[in-house]
Amino acid sequence: MNIAIWGAQVLLALAFLVSGGIKMMRPRVATQPMDLSVAQVQTIGGLELLAAIGLILPTAVKVVPVLTPAAAVGLVLLMIGAIAFHVRRGESDGRLAVNVVLLLLALAVAGARFGPYRV
Repeated sequence: MNIAIWGAQVLLALAFLVSGGIKMMRPRVATQPMDLSVAQVQTIGGLELLAAIGLILPTAVKVVPVLTPAAAVGLVLLMIGAIAFHVRRGESDGRLAVNVVLLLLALAVAGARFGPYRV
């Protein structure tokens, strides 16, 4: 089970490294909604990058490993916000489904790392 949790952590970290990196480097792309300012997009990207690091590093080096489930909880909150944003805009395309999957993965990591599979 621990291997599955690590797999979920790595998958989440990779997804949010890419997503956060894109938001930090190119905060305003042609397909991006104009509802958010550049500063807001970069803040979200920065939070995603920090969470990606927090999912792996604390548990891997065994220094303050409680930061790993805390990062997962942060991602749960970010994904709830992202889902609410997309629903409010009336978007029901693949982005909403991806957000739900990432939310469930982050919820599973948080539950496992706070619960029976603490490191």
